[in-house]
Amino acid sequence: MPRVLVIDDEPDIVDLVSHHLKSGGLEPVAAATGADGLRQARELLPDLIILDLMLPDLEGTEVLRALRSDDRTRAIPIIFLSARSAEVDRVVGFELGGDDYVTKPFSPRELVLRVRAVLRRFADPEPVGMVQSGSLVIDPSRHRVEADGVEIELTATEFRLLSYFMRRAGHVLGRDQLLDAVWGDEVFVTPRTVDTHIQRLRQKLGSAGQRIETVRGVGYRFADGS
Repeated sequence: MPRVLVIDDEPDIVDLVSHHLKSGGLEPVAAATGADGLRQARELLPDLIILDLMLPDLEGTEVLRALRSDDRTRAIPIIFLSARSAEVDRVVGFELGGDDYVTKPFSPRELVLRVRAVLRRFADPEPVGMVQSGSLVIDPSRHRVEADGVEIELTATEFRLLSYFMRRAGHVLGRDQLLDAVWGDEVFVTPRTVDTHIQRLRQKLGSAGQRIETVRGVGYRFADGS
């Protein structure tokens, strides 16, 4: 049974989410503070985390950064649950490495659907063979990426996105195609999400990020550097 860690300081929200997760065949675990959430994430290694942005001790963004900087928790998918509904908040959430963003008030049934969609996406087996293109190397079996011999820390979504690009080097890939392949056809995100993740991925890859080319009006292409 997949385990879901809910980090939120509102007891009514936690009870509501936990009830619907249980009804959906998932095992909820709760934390009311960012510090406790980090502790439980590192001890329990849940299959997914639902994270509130506004916590009493830490900002949800701080919790996310800590999770993404820890080898034990880096690949755990994270869904933001927040009262902040502005587009800029959603964009920042995705830029920081969130995998989905749900605003309060929310439909508990929709939240469970999103949880299941993200879990299915990350449960899909990835190709195990190492791929190298120029100085860029991706090793799915170790969840490791190197550029010029230096390891690059990527979120799980960024890793899947780069892997998809590298295995189709030279091909033009549309935003909808990338959404279906990397996010899945049941995840509730928009083509703008693709642009946000690609921008972040380029930044992390440094000079190698220039290999991800924008094809105006169509999508993106990974330039083969072999």
